[in-house]
Amino acid sequence: MTPALAAGLQIAFVIAVLAVLYVPVGDYMARVYESRRHLRIESVLYRLCRINPHTEQTWYGYAGSVLGFSMADVLFLYVLQRIQGVLPLSGDLSGVSPAVAFNTAVSFVTNTNWQSYAPETTMGNLTQPVGLAVQNFVSAAVGMAVAVALIRGFVRVARGGEIGNFWVDLTRGSLRILLPFSFVIALILLSQGVIQSFHTGFESTGLDGRAVTNALAPVASQEAIKELGTNGGGILAANSAHPFENPTPVSNIVEILAILLIPVSLTRTFGTMVGDRKQGLTLLAVMGILWGSLLAVTLAAESGRRGVAATAAGAMMEGKEVRFGIPGTALFAVSTTGTSTGAVNSAHDSLSPLGGGAVLLNMLLGEIAPGGVGTGLYGILVLALIAVFVGGLLVGRTPEYLGKKLRQREITLAALSVLVMPALVLIGTGITVILSSTTGYQGNSGDPGSPGSIHGFSEVLYAFASASNNNGSAFGGLTVTSDWFQAALGVCMLFGRFLPILFVLALAGSLASQKKTAAGAGTLPTTGPMFTGLLTGTVVLVAALTFFPALALGPIAEALQ
Repeated sequence: MTPALAAGLQIAFVIAVLAVLYVPVGDYMARVYESRRHLRIESVLYRLCRINPHTEQTWYGYAGSVLGFSMADVLFLYVLQRIQGVLPLSGDLSGVSPAVAFNTAVSFVTNTNWQSYAPETTMGNLTQPVGLAVQNFVSAAVGMAVAVALIRGFVRVARGGEIGNFWVDLTRGSLRILLPFSFVIALILLSQGVIQSFHTGFESTGLDGRAVTNALAPVASQEAIKELGTNGGGILAANSAHPFENPTPVSNIVEILAILLIPVSLTRTFGTMVGDRKQGLTLLAVMGILWGSLLAVTLAAESGRRGVAATAAGAMMEGKEVRFGIPGTALFAVSTTGTSTGAVNSAHDSLSPLGGGAVLLNMLLGEIAPGGVGTGLYGILVLALIAVFVGGLLVGRTPEYLGKKLRQREITLAALSVLVMPALVLIGTGITVILSSTTGYQGNSGDPGSPGSIHGFSEVLYAFASASNNNGSAFGGLTVTSDWFQAALGVCMLFGRFLPILFVLALAGSLASQKKTAAGAGTLPTTGPMFTGLLTGTVVLVAALTFFPALALGPIAEALQ
């Protein structure tokens, strides 16, 4: 089978499965969030936590609940790591250092799952499921809850601007969507050989005759939610390149499908909840165009033969698993960087300059192709509002979206939400590259303009793009264990997650307090090819104007050498 045929078959299979699941999964999630019934276990949880599930919250209350819950999670996870040494199932591992514990707590609570440590030698088998795996569920559920709150802003007409109950949305997203879906995926992964054990490891004899300790952990259960919740933090250091996490080409496809399933299906949920499914298909079309374009670029770049090693291997196989090949690697890389997952089945630092630049650009587009669970939907909706506003200015039509007027307040909130990530990426990268103390942490450095210095800059830019977009993947040549990187990237993760959430919830409250207007001749259509092109162009234009100079100093300069 030729590489082109293998790539085509894998891509076609992924698209076909997503097409089959799109309607039932999307409509099911809409019913979950619109239902007036509470499951028995949910009612018990509400009583234990003294929550009234029948009350609605304004955006102030909703945002306060999101922040309060998340900050409590950060504190709990930090303390759990620090006292790990005295807990059972620690495997003789000591407590995690303060800097790493802070960075990791922030990382998992913000759905980033950036890992500046080796999991096998740092996290015990109690910290992993009780601390990290729990955050894989609830951090994903928070993103979905915020997206649903924004949808309600378009649908509802409430004088007080109520947009739902965060605690109900969080509970339903965790128990009715993420938990059952991840259970099914975990069973499939187990059938492919993914391990599930509470033993810390086993001894074997290496090829050199020396004894080797092989790490064991409850991998399958965490691998499923790691991908389904677009989290990405591996329970083993090699992540989804490790044969214990991702042993076969079939498991590789299953994990890719798990990554894409909820973000793609949420566009159907959006269309169903607003009563116009063409709206959801329009957003899906934009996501598909961006995802497909970057996949084509990455496949072409990695299928080339630059250099002696690549020519001998027939492709750019350095840093890639032979069992996946170029097609499985490129498909995984584009899916994980386009969904804020951050899981990897190859060394992204070994991608060609053009391939590495493509996955970096995938994050810099704003994680909307198709984006993380919830975050991708509310991210592209914010950009859709900007596109409507720009289109209205161009043709002199009233800026409205789904019957809600886009006034100064709404556009200001949308613009602020979009500007958070570029500010964090560019400021963080700029400060880091001018600090003399950070040069030594770059695996690639050298005189200005040399290939090493150019790639070293790309590594730093990738790190801050990953942290600020809550992705979590990395160019492995950068050592980020210093206090500067632990603190700087941690701050980027916090602000990159919660500032946009605050602006989006404020936007939802502002929209919910408006009366809906009837569509008239002056309203710009927000479905069909014209708006699809306008929204796609807006996304690309925002990224191009913001990040082209930085990309020119890094991946573009590398590719032109």
